[in-house]
Order: sequence, then C-alpha cells, then structure tokens
Amino acid sequence: MGLIRITAHIAIDESELEESFIASTGPGGQNVNKVATAVQLRFDVVRSPSLPDPVRLRLIALSGSRLTKHGVLILTGRQFRTQERNRADVRARLVELIREAAIIPRTRRPTRPTRASKERRIEAKKVRAHIKKGRGRPSDD
Repeated sequence: MGLIRITAHIAIDESELEESFIASTGPGGQNVNKVATAVQLRFDVVRSPSLPDPVRLRLIALSGSRLTKHGVLILTGRQFRTQERNRADVRARLVELIREAAIIPRTRRPTRPTRASKERRIEAKKVRAHIKKGRGRPSDD
C-alpha cells in the first residue's frame, strides 16, 4: 500500500480508501451479468488524518449528496467495461475533488460603481424609455 499524492502538501494513504465492486449497468453484453465491474469508493472525510482542517471543511461543502451523514464520501465508477479502468477513474475523481477543495477561495472585495458608469446607465435608461415611448398610439394633435 502506498501514498496517493494529491498536492505538494497533501497525500492520502491507500489504506484510508475502501473499495467494493458491484454489478454494473450499461454496456458489456452478457459479461455485465457475470462480472462486478462497477467500483464504489468510500473515503472517510471526517476522520481522515491526511487532510488539513480547512481542506476537510471545503471538501465536505463540495461533496454535497455524495457525503453520508457520518462524513463518508462515496464515489461510484461504472463508466467503463473493466474493473481496472473504473477503479482508476474513481480514484482520479477523488484526487480532483480534493485538489479543488485544497484551493483557497479568494475573498470578494466589494467595489462601488464609478460615477461615469452610473451616468452611462442612466443615459441608457433614458434612451430606452424614449424608444418605448415612441411605440405608443399616435396622439390626436
């Protein structure tokens, strides 16, 4: 068992991953009834010693419905016909999800519109109002 390198500072031990193989739907012909090619990967986000706390919190937020109430992330791979390719796919998706959680989001600094942009907006509204006013019925003058 080795380490799965996520970023320069984050690596996950393979022993933290739990994989189970299930019968897959989709292409595979009669083979689909005989071989369990779909992979279900479980990763305990809450109890993982490999994840720093800020990354853990962002990963929990990113996971959405893929996270159980006990904090276990479940990813299922059934896109390919072979167990090996599904296994590699689901691990790559886990790595990508953790990499996304490792990115520190930039905080938004509120800005105010410039005076010129306010004036342009008001002028555009006046032009538009004039165009719409011209669409009315002609007066009886």
